[in-house]
Amino acid sequence: MTGKDVREVFEAILPEDALREVIEASGLQERERKMEARLLLRSMVLAAPAGHGGRQADILAGYLEHGGRPVARCSFYAWFGEALEKAMAAVRERALAFARQEKPDVPGVLGRLVRDWHIVDSTTVKLPDEMIEEYPGTGDYAALKVHKRMSVGIGTTIDYHLSPAREHDSLHLAIDESWRGLGLLCDLGYASLARLRDCETHGVTYIIRLKENWKPKVDRISRCKVRETFVPGCDFDLAVDAGDIDLGDSIFDADVRIGPPGNEVRARMVGVWVKKRKAYCFFLTNAPRSLAASTVADIYRVRWEIECDNKLDKSSLRLDELRAETGPAVRALTDASMVASILVCLLTHRHRLRTRPRRGTTRTQPPIHPQTLGRKLVFACLRIETAMNLEGRAAHDEWDNLAAIFNYYTDPNWRHSPSVLDQMRGWKIARGRPQNLSISAASAP
Repeated sequence: MTGKDVREVFEAILPEDALREVIEASGLQERERKMEARLLLRSMVLAAPAGHGGRQADILAGYLEHGGRPVARCSFYAWFGEALEKAMAAVRERALAFARQEKPDVPGVLGRLVRDWHIVDSTTVKLPDEMIEEYPGTGDYAALKVHKRMSVGIGTTIDYHLSPAREHDSLHLAIDESWRGLGLLCDLGYASLARLRDCETHGVTYIIRLKENWKPKVDRISRCKVRETFVPGCDFDLAVDAGDIDLGDSIFDADVRIGPPGNEVRARMVGVWVKKRKAYCFFLTNAPRSLAASTVADIYRVRWEIECDNKLDKSSLRLDELRAETGPAVRALTDASMVASILVCLLTHRHRLRTRPRRGTTRTQPPIHPQTLGRKLVFACLRIETAMNLEGRAAHDEWDNLAAIFNYYTDPNWRHSPSVLDQMRGWKIARGRPQNLSISAASAP
């Protein structure tokens, strides 16, 4: 990652002129007063990882460190109203729009059928009890859900919205024509026959786990041991119990029908034996058989990337520390954490593109660890603010210095536990020597 990459990301999402337009449009600062709205918006994003106190208290500290004029704490908290919510929403849309126009990295088998894979999931954030009427949880507590759509190729959230945690996930996913040419990865919370039909209608390749209450009927078996007594159209569970289908411990691949007669969905059903669980995992997909059954299972495992992204949002960028007691403040703080998350993921994506080896060659540079970079972002916030106010050679040098700092926060486990996604990108990773051997070799006479 170079200084140019860092500069492009920050100046695209938090630029001076755009922030002034956002502030004017939202009415956040209609007249001259103590608030310096531009510093406030940047502090909300860049101070998201700080863990010295409460979220709003840390934002106040960042605001003052950035050069904001001193303000009483009670007056500062009063700024978290509808105008600030509107301004942060505009910053959010700017960040999402910039993320969506990044070039996805989907080499090899990942991009064989689709231009990108999108993962859909939600994460729940508990709120103070004062918010229970606006954001009721599934119990006697307040909570909201952040419904996220993540691009595998870009490695970041490209869309999200909020809802009360009580609402079911499936209500917040609509497959339409904008999905054409994409791949969908989601968990069982989004599984429905109607959604599978929508994927077929709009040209979306899906991979999803088989629900327990779905009873597939097997029309044709492509890969598995079967007896002569096997009858096409039989119930899968009954055929397995009767021994007509012998699963063994290999791979199952068949054409199946799911749903009631007259309203059935045809799909490809894949089963892969998992040694650790000593059981089969079954998946439904509409991918052709040019995509091997084992590859279908591996691509579904990529869905774990959104779980890692949820961990970045919560553990590094404090999304789960929303202690505000009004709707506008909660939504503004949520947007601040999500924008910070997008910033971190875009920097990680730029670094990955700069350091990726050619397919089939050995990777020699470690990838950036998003959670580590997210936690350290707050320590660079003053330098980022300074760099955005510089011009010419001075700005070039400062952005290069920031890039050198960010490049330092790499994944310490990249050699011995590469992610499934990195492996599917075709990267070869040479294992390093154990540390004790390195030490003994260095101390040898």
